[in-house]
Formats: sequence, structure tokens, C-alpha cells
Amino acid sequence: MPIVGTAGHVDHGKSTLVRALTGRDPDRWAEEKERGLTIDLGFAWTTLPSGIEAGFIDVPGHERFIKNMLAGVDAVTVALFVVAADEGWMPQSEEHLSILDLLGVSRGIVALTRADLVDEDTIELVTLEIDERLASTSLHNAPIIATAAPEGRGIDELRVAIDAALGQSSIADLNRPRLWVDRSFTISGAGTVVTGTLVDGALAVDEEVTMFPAGSIGRIRSVQSHEKTVDRVEPGNRTALNIVGIERDDVDRGSMLGKRNEWSLTDRFTADASTVRSLSDPIREKGAFHLHLGSGSWPARIRLLESDTLEGSGAVLVEVDTLLPVRWGDRFILREVGRQAVVAGGRVLDPAPPRRVRQAASTLSSLRAAKTADDAADALLAVRGVSPVDDLEAHTGGGHPQPSLVSRDRAFAGSHVDSLLAVATEAVDLFHERNPLRPGIPRAQLAEHLKLHSDDLEALLARSTELEAVDAEVRRTGFGADLGDAAQQAWESAKAELVAAGFGPPKRSELGLGIEVEHALIRRRDLVEVSTDLLYLPEVLDTIVGMIGELATGFTVANFRDKLGITRKHAIPLLEWMDATGVTIREGDGRRLRP
Repeated sequence: MPIVGTAGHVDHGKSTLVRALTGRDPDRWAEEKERGLTIDLGFAWTTLPSGIEAGFIDVPGHERFIKNMLAGVDAVTVALFVVAADEGWMPQSEEHLSILDLLGVSRGIVALTRADLVDEDTIELVTLEIDERLASTSLHNAPIIATAAPEGRGIDELRVAIDAALGQSSIADLNRPRLWVDRSFTISGAGTVVTGTLVDGALAVDEEVTMFPAGSIGRIRSVQSHEKTVDRVEPGNRTALNIVGIERDDVDRGSMLGKRNEWSLTDRFTADASTVRSLSDPIREKGAFHLHLGSGSWPARIRLLESDTLEGSGAVLVEVDTLLPVRWGDRFILREVGRQAVVAGGRVLDPAPPRRVRQAASTLSSLRAAKTADDAADALLAVRGVSPVDDLEAHTGGGHPQPSLVSRDRAFAGSHVDSLLAVATEAVDLFHERNPLRPGIPRAQLAEHLKLHSDDLEALLARSTELEAVDAEVRRTGFGADLGDAAQQAWESAKAELVAAGFGPPKRSELGLGIEVEHALIRRRDLVEVSTDLLYLPEVLDTIVGMIGELATGFTVANFRDKLGITRKHAIPLLEWMDATGVTIREGDGRRLRP
């Protein structure tokens, strides 16, 4: 059900008009009825000529109750802007129009009330004035209809115009329900009841929900919409939800009901902001402000990101002391305490920007280019480099990024992947330069250098054509250890010594190679490490294995020693190595060649 919201100066006939359109009195409080003055939000509904059932939110017009007015206009589909023909444009007319303009409400109808109290010339003059006031605002195309509720003048025409405006609008269903609470109370035996306008998704009986920012979790016991009990309520409808498990103390006007894993909280956000056209002096950071978002209001501070003052439009960083469930694209209003007036409003760009102003300012251009939630998810990912996918969806109202890489449910932007690969390649090259005989940098060392989890590193390396992971190291693709002239000469000398020694080589420490060269030769398979003390040439080991085949099954250490003509200090390490590598099988005190 789409929502029609009233706006306009105090005592210009908003509530009277709603009663004439719906047959219901939107004023709920005795004080409102006694004073003839709307103090808080009022609600009513009716069925329009096309069969569309429309809800009406009647907001107070008096400047003292502007906070209550702001709590009701966030979910408005069509604005019913009211101006009394006998008084014309008034201060609160301008302020309410500014609010609608800043919130981007682009569909509306102007009701020129109390037309029975003036002549036709006055109606024409007031109509011209209203046209001028609406020019260059979001309601510049709104039709203006003269009405007189007591005698029914213009009411049918107004219903048709509202019907037409609603027929041109659409209600988004993002499958991420959210309800900003505008009323809450307790019913004996039933528990907590909250009311508000549901947007962005549906809710149903027995679904689990969370109250933000309190974080309390509850279950929907029952649902009402327009005094009817239903099992499910669609987005765009006024609704009352009876919640089990959430206490009344956890709910205030401005709390938001949603699904637990679909929203995250923030105490700051960057935004594009515009000032009201009636602003007399530019906005400065030193002012005290109230942020109006959804149905709530909170003290706020602002930081200007593009200039020392704000006049017209510009980017701001808004900070609050309360954690709020904010997403990209959310509309908000700023009231300045000292001026006691709405001074600006805008649209959220980044719900979780860097804390440093300079860093926050550097992200603006890519975020401003986003037109959809998916665009915003890509833009936020580009700004952050890497982000949990759930955060990107929560910060954009369900936007799906197109990352270059995903690892452990974290998305990596293409530019960040390129940067990480460049840093990784530089680290590997430096390691090769400093350790030319080693196969590559240890994986754990490279992951720590890049500040990545080991799984992230594996996913990153899979994207590279210049780096490869081999065993526990990462190296340049195709890298082979270069011994260098001195090491090559030492190796040739040691090899000659090993050839001459045959089956009984000297201890490795006597070969004069050094540990780095030894490891390089072992990795190249030029040498085989038989024990901590002995290195063999692989061709010598092949000869030894061939000679074992000439021994009888169950041969002993002594048989082996005598066959090769070596001592026990060589025979035992050799046999233990062959046992470990599967060349031989030990059976008691004897051995046999594995088939």
C-alpha cells in the first residue's frame, strides 16, 4: 500500500483534508482534538477510485513539532502539500517544501484549502505564488487543486489526482525488510507492539527480527495492517507488529526493525548534502546539529569535506554518538540547533568511511557515480580494496559487487589485487636477490608481509602468471637457483670427491659446500640427503639399489656391508634411508628388496 504524506504550515487544514479524503480522523491524542492542532503523527487510509488502497500520514505543521513531522515523511510515496488559500505561503510551508525537496520526494499534489473563504482572483494569485515557490524543487510539476473540505469542493478531483500520482509510482522490494519505528507500546498479555511503514521487503508471522541499534532479537507473533490481521505484510504498507522477545525498553522512536544479518551499524557516514534555498548564512562545522534519518533524530557533528563552509551543495562527514543502521542511498535531514531550522539534507554515500577527513574526501568521486545498489557495492569495494561480502551488501541494501577475487567470503577489488600482486612480486624478487640459492620466499613469510590469511594468499597466487607456489615456498615462475661461479667450482670439486669415494663418501661437512649450496643441490636433485651427515650422488644410490637385488632375501647389515665393501657408519644410514623411502622392507633382523 503506497503512503501519502501531508505537509504544510500549521492550521492550514491538513488533518481536515485527510478526514475528508478517508472518513477517518488522523488525530489520536485528546490534546490534539481539544486544541485543534496536530502534535504527533496521525494515520488514516482509504480506497481510491482505481481500487488502490492508500495510507495517509498526517504530520504536524507547527514549528515546535518539526521533529515529529520529520519522523513521518521518510517513507512517503506521494506528498499532499497543503496551503491555505486565505493565508497563502507561510514559513512552515517553505520549511516543509525544503524537507520534501531534500528527501527527493518528486511526486505530489498541492491542495489549496479553504478556497471557500476567498474569491477566485485570490485563488489565482495564490496559485501563481505556489507555482513560483515550487519551481526548481522536486515538486515543480505538482498539480494545484482548490479545495473546501466542509462543502466537499475539490475532494473528488483531489482523490483522482492522488490516484494518478500513486499509479505512476513503484514500491521497491529488495528482499531486505526495514521498518523505522514511529510508535511502540505494550499490550497486556501480548507484549511489545511497534508501528511504522515497512519498506524494502516483506515480513511475515513467525519470522525472526532484530531491533537496531539495541540488537535484541525477537519473533513476529502477529501482524496488523490497517486494523486487519494478516499473515504477511508487503513493503509500502503501514503495519503494526507484535514482537515476542523484544522488550519495550529496547525500542524508541527511531529504532529500526530488520533481519539480523542484513544490516550493520555505524556512527559516521559520508554524504552529498544540499542546503535549503532559504539559508541566510553558510553552514560551518562549529554548529550543533540534529540528524533526522528514518523516524529518528540524534545530535550530530559534521565535517565539511570539500570547503570550509557549505552553501549550495557539497560533501559532508556526519558523526553521531549512537550506532545507526545506515546504508548507501539513505536520505537524511540536518537541523541546526542555533537556527532552530532545517538547514540541509542529502544522500548517504559511504556508511563506514575512513575516520580521517582527507581519506574520506578522497573516496567521493567513485561513490557519487553509483546509480544502483550494485554500482554502490562495486564503488565501496574499489574504495576499500577488500571487504567482507556481507558488509558490502549491508552497506548498500543488498548490492552485489563484481569482485576480481573472492576468498573466505571477502571480496577483493581488481585494483587491490593488482597492488597486492605487485607487492608480492617485489618481495619475491628481493628474496631471490638476497637468497639466490633458496627456492623462494616461505609462504607464511609472504602472507605476513602482505597482511593476508594463507587462504587469501593461495587465491591471490592463482591469479598470477609471474609467481608460483611450490611446496612451502613462493618463487618467480620457472625460477632455478643459480649457484654462481664460486659455488659452481666448489660443487665440481665436491662431486669429483664423491665420485672417487664411491659407496663411502666423506661427511657432508668435509665437502666444503656450505649449507645453502647443499640445499640448492638437494632441491636440484644433484645430491640426495641420506642422513644428517651423509650426502650421496643419485647415480651412486641407483647402483647400490641394483646391487641389493643380488643379495638373498633376508639379508643382514653385515651382508649389505660386505657386498658394498663399506663400514657400518655408511651401511646403517644407507639401509635406514632405503627403509624410509620404500626401497627395502625390514623383516626382523633381515631385509628384502620391495617388489
